[in-house]
Formats: sequence, structure tokens, C-alpha cells
Amino acid sequence: MGSKKKEDVESSESDNEVTESENDKNKEESNDISTKLTKEDAKKFYEEKGIDLSHDVPIHPIPIPQFEKSMADKIASKFGQNVVIDYVRLNRIRVNTKREDILDVAYFIRDELKFDHAESVGGVDYPDSKEIEVVYHLGSYTDEKLGNKIIALATRVPREDIPNPGKDSTRTPSLREVFYSVEFHERECFEMFGVYFEGHPDNRRLLLPEDWADIPPFRKDFKIKGR
Repeated sequence: MGSKKKEDVESSESDNEVTESENDKNKEESNDISTKLTKEDAKKFYEEKGIDLSHDVPIHPIPIPQFEKSMADKIASKFGQNVVIDYVRLNRIRVNTKREDILDVAYFIRDELKFDHAESVGGVDYPDSKEIEVVYHLGSYTDEKLGNKIIALATRVPREDIPNPGKDSTRTPSLREVFYSVEFHERECFEMFGVYFEGHPDNRRLLLPEDWADIPPFRKDFKIKGR
């Protein structure tokens, strides 16, 4: 009896060693993949398997939703190298394009994909690369299937070290004729980041006083006087 118990214990320990060995082997193989592939190779590897491995969620790959992917594919098929599909997730798509192409892409999203309004317009300041990014968040009131979908349409413009809003190169076409709702959003982006929207019917300040003499306050080098 004692001998049998001893054999059972030894057998159990042996099984545990095999399991641990297999786990170690699996970890090593997983590590091998991550060390052998470049970031671009890894992205391609996961994309081929229908997995989203976007730059800001690198350790939580999830299946790409097919409805959103079909819309992203239509944009990519229409504009080719003039757009970059940054990510495709449940209810969310992000499309990057150059400012000279943003009007065409916006019209396509409105007319072909039925996104009929802009919910917001935001800006991001990148002083190191001397760029300012403008992001339109587009939605739909008229198509129930798109009720919870958002397409982020983004472009970048040059950033002047000494800004002169409306008179420097920090400018991009306005989407006012495509999405009426951007009228006040673009005005806010103009005064807060210094991005001039060409073709906008009313590029006046919205929140700041008309005699504002400092740099746009949402730029990263803005300093509150006295602090």
C-alpha cells in the first residue's frame, strides 16, 4: 500500500513536470514569435487572421467586426493610397488622409456610407513633428444601422512656431459644405489651435475675445501668464 502511494505521488510529480515543461515550451514559442517579427510583420500576421492589433491596443488583439470592416474596405478601395485605415473596431473606424484629399473623402463618407453629420471636431498639437492634427467624428442620424457607429476622419496641417492664424500655412479645407454641423466646431478649432479652415463662411473667434493677442491656448507651448 505504501509503495503504491509512493508510485502515485511520483507519477503525479512527473505529470506536473511534463505540464510545466509544455507550458515553458509554449511561452518560449510565444516569445520567439514576438522577438522574431518586426512590428509591421506582427501587424500583418494578425491582420491575416482577422485580428485588430492597432498601435494603441497591442496586447489585446480582438476580431475585426465585419460590418465596420466592410465600410473601411469601401473607403480604402475608393481612395487607395490617398487614405490610411488606422484602425477598425466595434462601432469605430479611423481614417487618415492628406488635407488636399479630405473633401473628397468626406463627400464619399456622407453620400456613399450615409454618415450625415459631424458630432465633433478636435485638434491635437504635435510640436515635435511641427504638425497639428484635425479630427472629425462623423455619425448618422438617418440610418438606424449606423446609429452607434463613428468614423474618425483625420488630417494633419503644418504647425508654425510663431503662429499667425489665418495668415500662415496652418490651414485645411473646411467641411462646412459637407457637414453643416461643423460650423461652430471648426471655429473653436481655429481659435484654440490656430487652424484656418479655407471656405468656412465665418472664421471668427467663438469663445475667446476678439482682441486675443496670445498664441492659440490649446497648443502645448501655451503658458498662462503669471505662472
